[in-house]
Amino acid sequence: MRNYWRNLSLPWLAVGALLLALPVVAAPTLPGGVIADLKSMERQLQDGEHAEVRRHGRAQAQRLEGGNASDRWARALYLQLAASAEARSGDAAAAAELLAEARGIRGMESAQMDRWQRQEAGLRLQARQLQQARDLLGNWLERHTGSAADRWLIARLLSEDGQWSAAASWVESALELETRPDGSHSAFAAAVLQRSGDKRGALVIIEKRLTQAGDDATEWRRAAGLAQQLADAGRAAAIWEAGWQRGVLAGSDDLEQRIRLHLAGGTPARAAELLAQSLSDGALKDSFEHRRMLASAWQAARDHDHALAAWQSLARQSEQADDWLRLGQLAHGWGRWVLARQALKRAHTLGAGEANDWLRNLPPKDSSREDSF
Repeated sequence: MRNYWRNLSLPWLAVGALLLALPVVAAPTLPGGVIADLKSMERQLQDGEHAEVRRHGRAQAQRLEGGNASDRWARALYLQLAASAEARSGDAAAAAELLAEARGIRGMESAQMDRWQRQEAGLRLQARQLQQARDLLGNWLERHTGSAADRWLIARLLSEDGQWSAAASWVESALELETRPDGSHSAFAAAVLQRSGDKRGALVIIEKRLTQAGDDATEWRRAAGLAQQLADAGRAAAIWEAGWQRGVLAGSDDLEQRIRLHLAGGTPARAAELLAQSLSDGALKDSFEHRRMLASAWQAARDHDHALAAWQSLARQSEQADDWLRLGQLAHGWGRWVLARQALKRAHTLGAGEANDWLRNLPPKDSSREDSF
């Protein structure tokens, strides 16, 4: 998120223009000479004479220090123009200090002080004084509704400080004003909600983004991952399947994850069909691991014939005691006594000690109603 500040261009942070115009508020009457001087400084500022405006504004502000109400008001205006000159010259930190000084003058009108505080927050942000910017803007928002941009900004400032819960509250507040956030805002919102622990809220935002995500596979994977974290495997499988059908997700790794999500998400028969086809056409490596996954998928789908055939084929190829034992246990549970006896005997021969216990629980051979599988 830190790269965000490098390209910050929020409209209300265009402080050069905001500081230029003199405030129109109820204020003490100023002498004609002071008014003429201030207007002359404005013209100089427009003409780019920043150094002169900065020098003269500071000097006048120092001269008027400690005066009456009219002097204090004039001093604040000189500080404002000097701040604008600093901002125009690229020294946001110096401009912010001058505005802070203006805000601290006794007797200033509260509405004007608020406007300067908002501008100072922007200057602090431009100067990368993030904590001060956050405090100023947060305080300002306690008294003002603010725009969606204000709310996004305070959320970002809070996130920079790792205050995820507070940032999430402002994200939700921003979404109340901006129901269709742009890509950067929605991505930021999802990240903050996820970090704050609101994974369900993050997933809702990410799912809305998916229709606009195009070929950004990262967004699809992130959405599916969040659904898994929420223990919603079916939702994760649906998201992954949609990404696959759109062509965003592709390749053997994504194909295997697609199958695993279907297996975990309550559609094991679909997982088995996809895996069988993938092993047949070479999309996935024909390995013992994949063969076990295929057998487990048919087993989870309660497809007895396909499951037993898959386990038997695997056991014959692997000659692993555990594979023969699993086949025997499954055949035993489904009443396929002959197959169970054959598999359990083979498992015992290969070293599966518990196979004997299962064999003792089989019915006598003459009671078997099935002679072959």
